[in-house]
Amino acid sequence: MELRTLRIMGDKDKSSDDRDEYERDYSRLIGSPAFRRLQGKSQVFGAGTGDYYRTRLTHSLEVSQISRELAGRLNRKYPALATETHPGLVLDKAVVEIAALAHDLGHPPFGHKGEEVLNGILENRYGMKYEGNAQNYRILMFLEKRAGSDRGLDLTAAVLLAINKYPFSLEEEGRIKGVYGAEWAEIAKLRALWGLPRGCLTLEAQLMDLCDDIAYSTHDIEDGIRAGKIQMHEAFFTNPRLVRNLVQEIRREEGNGRFYWNGVDVENTVRRVLEQYWEQWSRIFAECGGETSQARRELKAQWVGLYAGSVGIVDDGAKGWKRIAFVKDGKEDLELLRTMEVLKKLAWVTMITDFRVQRIQKRSENILEKLWEAFDDPVKAPLILPPDWNARYEKNQDKWPWPRFIADYIAGMTDAYAEKVFQELYGNRSGSIYERD
Repeated sequence: MELRTLRIMGDKDKSSDDRDEYERDYSRLIGSPAFRRLQGKSQVFGAGTGDYYRTRLTHSLEVSQISRELAGRLNRKYPALATETHPGLVLDKAVVEIAALAHDLGHPPFGHKGEEVLNGILENRYGMKYEGNAQNYRILMFLEKRAGSDRGLDLTAAVLLAINKYPFSLEEEGRIKGVYGAEWAEIAKLRALWGLPRGCLTLEAQLMDLCDDIAYSTHDIEDGIRAGKIQMHEAFFTNPRLVRNLVQEIRREEGNGRFYWNGVDVENTVRRVLEQYWEQWSRIFAECGGETSQARRELKAQWVGLYAGSVGIVDDGAKGWKRIAFVKDGKEDLELLRTMEVLKKLAWVTMITDFRVQRIQKRSENILEKLWEAFDDPVKAPLILPPDWNARYEKNQDKWPWPRFIADYIAGMTDAYAEKVFQELYGNRSGSIYERD
C-alpha cells in the first residue's frame, strides 16, 4: 500500500535500492543522536545508578522485542490481516519494532519529573505545554537531521502513525496528551489520507502501546525487586498502607476509564492481585532452589508470557474499528487488564514515591529550573548556548518561539549532561573548556 510508505517530505533518496522503506526508517532512527541519548536517560532509577537497572534505551529495546514477536504471532493467528486493505488495520513487524524503539525519544532528562518540570515552566510562564509523546514528533519531524536534510528524519507514514498513541492536537482545550500543533497539522493530514476514524489508533500503534505497558509492569518491577524497593516477603504484600496507596493511585489517575473500574471493588482487586503475586513468587522461589536472581528472572518471564499469550484482536463496535487487547473466550479480558494496571501501580508506588527517589527528583527539579533560568533571556543566553543551536534558531525563529527552543534544548539532554551543564553554570568548578559537549 503506497499510503503506508508515503513520506511527508516526498523523500526520493534511493541511494540504497536494496533496502525497503522500513529498513531505511530503521537505519535513520538507530543512527540518530536522539536514539543514542536514550542510554543516558532515566527509566525509573536515575541513569548511572547501576549497570543492572534499565534506562530508556534498554526499556525501548525490550518493548521493541515484545512488539515484533507479537506482531508475528498475531499475523499467524489472524490470517485475514494479510489481505486487509485498510492501511491502519495492518500489522507489520518492522513498523511496530521501529515505533517501539522511538516511543520514548521525547522524554527529557530525569524521567517523569523532568517532563513535569518543563511542562510547569512552559504552562505557568508562557501558556505553552511540554509533553513527552508530543516531543517525539518534534524530534522525528523537526529537530533531528539526516544526511541531505536539516529537518527531521522523514519517516514513513506507517511508522509515524504507529508512534501516535494520542491522536489529538495538544492545543485542544483540556487535552493532556497529544501532538504539538505544528506537527499535528502533518499527522492530521496523514490520518485523513488513511481514513482513520477520529480518536482511533492504527493496530500497530495499539500493539506498541500495549507492549509498553507489558514491559513497564514486568521489567520495571524486576528492577524494583533487585533494588530492594519491592520486598519479597508476605508482610510487604499484605501491608494495609501499600494496599491503600495502590487504591489511591488507581482512583485518581486521569483516563483510567479504559480499565472499567466502575462497579468493581478496587480494594479487593488490589488485595487479590498482591496475594496471587506473592504466592507465585513463593512457588517460583522454591522451584529455583532459593536462588533469588533466577527466581526474579523466571517471575518476569512468566508474566510476560501470560500477557503475550493473551493478546488478540476484538471488534470495537462503538467506533467501527478493531482493537488490540487481552482476549479471553473471544472477548476482552478486563480482569487481566486490571491486574496489569495494579502491577504498574505497584512499580510506581514502591519506587517513584520512595523518599530517597523523591530526594533525587527534588535535586533534578532544582537543576532543570536553574538551567531554564540561565537560558531564559534570548539576548544573553546565546552566549552560553552551542553555536549550532544558535544557528538553527536564527534560521527558524519565525516558527520557533524562544521558550520552545529552550525546552527543546534542555529536553534533549541526558541526565549526566544536564548535571554537567548545571555544574559549569553554577558549580564551584567548571572543568576544562576543551571538554566535548
